[in-house]
Amino acid sequence: MTELKAGDAAPEFNLPTAGNGSVALGDLKGQNVVLYFYPKDDTSGCTTEALAFTELLPQFTDAGATVIGVSPDPVSKHDKFAAKHGLKIILASDEDNAAALAYGVWQEKSMYGRTYMGIERSTFLIGPDGHLRAVWPKVKVAGHAQDVLAALKG
Repeated sequence: MTELKAGDAAPEFNLPTAGNGSVALGDLKGQNVVLYFYPKDDTSGCTTEALAFTELLPQFTDAGATVIGVSPDPVSKHDKFAAKHGLKIILASDEDNAAALAYGVWQEKSMYGRTYMGIERSTFLIGPDGHLRAVWPKVKVAGHAQDVLAALKG
């Protein structure tokens, strides 16, 4: 398992997005990128997180950052999720978990005695040079988007 830390080069990704688009790290060189991984569209924690990043999106944009949420859900599910909640951030689909594996967030989890593989909610702040400025593993949703914004501006 990859364990990335501040200063490491951010792994490249090229993912399909809601709205029939795509996003690649290489296309975002020269700007800050907030890349956050979340388990599943339209669940309470994931919705709260996406709404918080959407609410703060103008401030992230003013600070020169692109915000990208990534989950294993297909693009069609992202489209419905974005429409239902008025989300303005980029939602990228990582159905084969290649990006999640590269960033070390596809991990063994357990719930109610059952073990399974899934996304560990994590966020990466990537600088204009393509290196990680900050890493937040095992994210707790409450106040997280504000913490990321503070780190971006700091």
